[in-house]
Amino acid sequence: MNIDHMRAFLEVAATGSFQLASQRLNVTQSTVSARIKVLEQRLGCVLFDRRSSGADPTMAGRQFHRYAATAVQAWEQARHDIVLPETLSSVVGLGIQTALWERVGYEWIQRIQSRAPELGVRTVVDYSEPLTRFLCDGFLDVAIIYVPQKRPNLTVQRLMEEKLILVSGTRDRELNASWSEDYIYVDWGDDFRHQHALAFPEARTPKLQIDHPSLAFHFVLGRGCSAYLLESSVRVHLERGDLHRVPGAPEFSCPTYIAYPNDPIQPERLTVAIEELHRLIAPG
Repeated sequence: MNIDHMRAFLEVAATGSFQLASQRLNVTQSTVSARIKVLEQRLGCVLFDRRSSGADPTMAGRQFHRYAATAVQAWEQARHDIVLPETLSSVVGLGIQTALWERVGYEWIQRIQSRAPELGVRTVVDYSEPLTRFLCDGFLDVAIIYVPQKRPNLTVQRLMEEKLILVSGTRDRELNASWSEDYIYVDWGDDFRHQHALAFPEARTPKLQIDHPSLAFHFVLGRGCSAYLLESSVRVHLERGDLHRVPGAPEFSCPTYIAYPNDPIQPERLTVAIEELHRLIAPG
């Protein structure tokens, strides 16, 4: 069992065809079949239901998919991290919650590169669950997330707590019976969902739900809608009069967490990343 076997499995799973998988891998169809057969012999189970119309993963195949994808990704990452150019000493992997990219992502990378130009940076922008999984699998050194998950090999600490406020693109917005007609629901994570449900127990399902705050921001600014956004991210627009706070709307807290391995492979690069992140978010 090797990486080529894993790649063959992933291609067949993606295309549903041994023939298409062979074309994408630039090998013969018999080679792909042989590689899948080796996997099935080693694992002791059938990975695909083979039909004239194609190939569908069995239950065992669906379960194996994550492990195969992880193995291939780990191999590719090892190639990038180990075989480095002379100008780089190491690569630090940063995981950034999707909604936090514009808030901290770019400047965090800039700070790390300015302090340690010999340190490469690999960035993954995703949601809390996959970022936590990437940390556990060793693809990332540190991640900032909204939804902390307890894992025995990870340290999770509260990094900061920001305020979510209801803003609108129109000045006369009120919390009346029709306030939610053009309300955009931004998914800020479990804490927000709970606070929102308590504050608006009878609220109807919004017509528009978005999981990326920057998209919601453009809707609010351009179409006069309303949404809960980070006060820090809209402060300038409130001062300019581009956006307006909705009077009487409750405020919600939005905690952010930092997670990293208990036993990092290279503590030095983790220290650089964490220290620069704390300097970035420090008041003033």
